[in-house]
Amino acid sequence: MTITYQPFSPADYPVAIALWQQCEGIGLSDADSEAAIRSFLDRNPGTSFAAFDGDRLIGTVLGGHDGRRGYLYHLAVHPGYRQQGVGCTLARKCLDALKARGIQKCHLFIFNTNEAGINFWQKLGWTQRQDISVISKVMEPGTC
Repeated sequence: MTITYQPFSPADYPVAIALWQQCEGIGLSDADSEAAIRSFLDRNPGTSFAAFDGDRLIGTVLGGHDGRRGYLYHLAVHPGYRQQGVGCTLARKCLDALKARGIQKCHLFIFNTNEAGINFWQKLGWTQRQDISVISKVMEPGTC
């Protein structure tokens, strides 16, 4: 087994969406359509990565920023490849790319029920915030 890492490409989308669908804790929505992911990658070149075992996609991370803060999405590792450092390597590559763009702090969104995911991030030194909440709205024409 030789694991290689490369920038996430729009061509990776079909196998990435299949991976995300089989990984518990990954929330998918219309924002994860092929067109939306392509737009995200265009806006954030070189900050998202994919892990491969040969030609098999085994992990992903999407990274982006708003010029001030970085954001990680969809860190996913195929269940058969977990506990081998793939997730940590993907996260590190993404964070290094964001830091190279001047980003000093990064956030991610995780379901409160995703205990395995929370434990993973905490082992990497991330802090679960208790002082803020995420408030969301589906954007509809003519509403604020």
